[in-house]
Amino acid sequence: MSVRDALRRAPMIGDIPGLRLLRVSVEWDLVRGPAEIGFLALAHLRATDASIGPVLYDGPNERLYYAIQTGTADSCWADLPVRHLSGTSWLVAPGLELMDDWFGGWCELPDDDALTDPDALHAALQHSYVTAVCHEAPSDARLQNAFRPDPRGHP
Repeated sequence: MSVRDALRRAPMIGDIPGLRLLRVSVEWDLVRGPAEIGFLALAHLRATDASIGPVLYDGPNERLYYAIQTGTADSCWADLPVRHLSGTSWLVAPGLELMDDWFGGWCELPDDDALTDPDALHAALQHSYVTAVCHEAPSDARLQNAFRPDPRGHP
């Protein structure tokens, strides 16, 4: 089941319009990382025309979530500042409805079953300009804002 289909079926969270409780599927996993490096990796994936699956920006926690193929070992991500989330994990995510600019939203949400290739994501996260950010002072917010979701709800 695609992430889009899972969102349609996911239960709403209490009385918060638009938020859903999404269980990570047996068909896809998530890689969660700091937005600061996640946006740079996303820019790299876009620049190299890599296939990109759903990417969620969590504004309050400054994180990005990438939907990837299942079967990637946790150890593959051990050398990076990210966490691999598998089928036992849950995610609070916006549905397909519009969300406000404060929460964040979907940077990418393909209409099909597309997922980000874990090898391409791993390579993007290891790229020199991405890893350099891990060793620098806090980044310029203008760079992050360039890749944030459209506040009108268009990924």
